[in-house]
This record gives sequence, C-alpha cells and structure tokens, in this order.
Amino acid sequence: MRNKRFFIVLVGALIFGVLAAVSVSKYLSSAQAYTKNLNNIAVAKVTIPIGSKIVAEQLMMVQFPKESTPDGAFDSPEKLAGRVAVVNIAAREPITESRLAAEGTAAGLSAIIPEGYRAMTVKVDDAAGISGFIMPGTLVDVVVTIDPEGIGSQNPISKIVLQNIKVLASGQNIDKPKDEREANSVKAVTLQVTPEQAEKLALASSEGKLQLVMRSQIDQGDEQTKGVNKRNLLNGDQAMPVPEPGSLKSEQPKTEAKPRRSSVSKPAVTAPAPQPTPRTQVEMIEGAKKRNVEFP
Repeated sequence: MRNKRFFIVLVGALIFGVLAAVSVSKYLSSAQAYTKNLNNIAVAKVTIPIGSKIVAEQLMMVQFPKESTPDGAFDSPEKLAGRVAVVNIAAREPITESRLAAEGTAAGLSAIIPEGYRAMTVKVDDAAGISGFIMPGTLVDVVVTIDPEGIGSQNPISKIVLQNIKVLASGQNIDKPKDEREANSVKAVTLQVTPEQAEKLALASSEGKLQLVMRSQIDQGDEQTKGVNKRNLLNGDQAMPVPEPGSLKSEQPKTEAKPRRSSVSKPAVTAPAPQPTPRTQVEMIEGAKKRNVEFP
C-alpha cells in the first residue's frame, strides 16, 4: 500500500516537473523573441527648450517595439550631440530628425527660421503688442496707419499690409515666458517674414504707425480689405452676432446686409395729380330748353 502511494506521488511530481519545464521554456522563448523585437532609441531625460543645443547629459536610451519606433529616431546619443532643437521636447519624449535643425546649425533664433524666411524685429507698446499677449508662436496681422499724401494732409488711411505672420520671439525669448509679468514688459517682437514682406514691414514701420492684430491658430484664411479713411470711418458699421470662442467661420451666424439709413431725414415728396384735359363745349337751344354738348 505504501509503495503504491509512493509511486503515485512520484508520478505526480514528474508530471508537474515536466509541465513546469515546458512553461519556463515557452516563457524564455517568448521573452527572447520579444527582446529581439525591441529597438534602443534616444529620448529626452529632461525638457529640452526650443533653439537650444543638445548635450549628452540630456539624453537616455530606452527600448521601443520595432513597430512602434518613431520614424527618424536615433539609436545612439552620440549622433545627437551638438544638434539644435527646433521645437520644445518634453522629458521622456523620443527625439526624431524632424524635431532638429540641420547639422551644423548654430543655437538660438537662427535655428528656428525656415528656409526662405527672415526674422525681423519691430517695436511694440502695450497697445500694439496686445497688452503682452503676443508671445512666440502667435499668429498676427500687421496693420499700418499712414498718410499717403504726405505729412500735414490730415487724411490718414488704416490698412492691413501683412497677414498670418508668425511671431518668432517676444523680446529676447524664443519660448513662451513662464512669468506673466515678463510677457507684459516686452517692448519688441520678432516676426517671421519673407524677403518681400520684410520690405513692406520696413517701409510701414518708418512711414506710419504699426498695430499687431492677433488671429486664431486655426484661421489661415486670406482677407482682402480696402482700408479705412476718415470718411469711411464716419459711415459707422453694422452690428454682428458674437461667435462662440474657437468657432469656425462656417459655424458662425450669418447676417444679411441691410441698406444704410441716412442720418438726416428728408420730407417725402409726392407727385402732383394729373389735371384733366379740357373739352370743347357747344350750347344748344331746343325750343324752351338749353343744354351744353361736349365734343372730344
């Protein structure tokens, strides 16, 4: 009886041993296959600000599945040393070629200027700079108030001369300031313009007064205006419904144009009634009776 029990226990132990060996073998095989499917890529260890040069201390290597590895990722931190970031790179974020300036680019503002564009700085005050809300990355239109007939003509015109212009820097900061008081103290902004736009901006700043008009990040449309002078200004404007914040133009309520009313009321003039054409009359006497006969 004891031998039979011992034999049963021995067989059970052998079965469980075989199952355990098979399970461990499968686990090791799957783990090895998973390891082979991983890539080592460089990610940011800390936040890397826009326009700054990357150093080795800011990087670390992590493993990513091959099917999830971002395009343009780097497999060695040495390949990233000395490169300049053109966007803000957050901690634990993979660093790819699209987030970097071309090799050999110096750090600073020049690194974030696209090919074919220029950076131009204009002076602003609290009014022109929209009370400190103009920060890097903001899109603005440039309005100039200028006297086209020369000094002393007293006939200025206000006109949008540049549209959808990106702000590269506010003051000496190419990133959004963390301190709100620092944003309000900015006295100049740097705009990203083409060479032709730079010529317009230079003439507008020297001949007239500039005003920056902030626009929505989703609004990339082109609005052609005729400009406004004193005569147009005194014509007034029509009341328009206020759209919801962030709404698209297609979602905004539309208004029908109504004829403008003159500020001076004029009395109504009525046309005179036409007078009847007189007819020829002849007096006829028939015995003791008299009557008038009309002829057409």
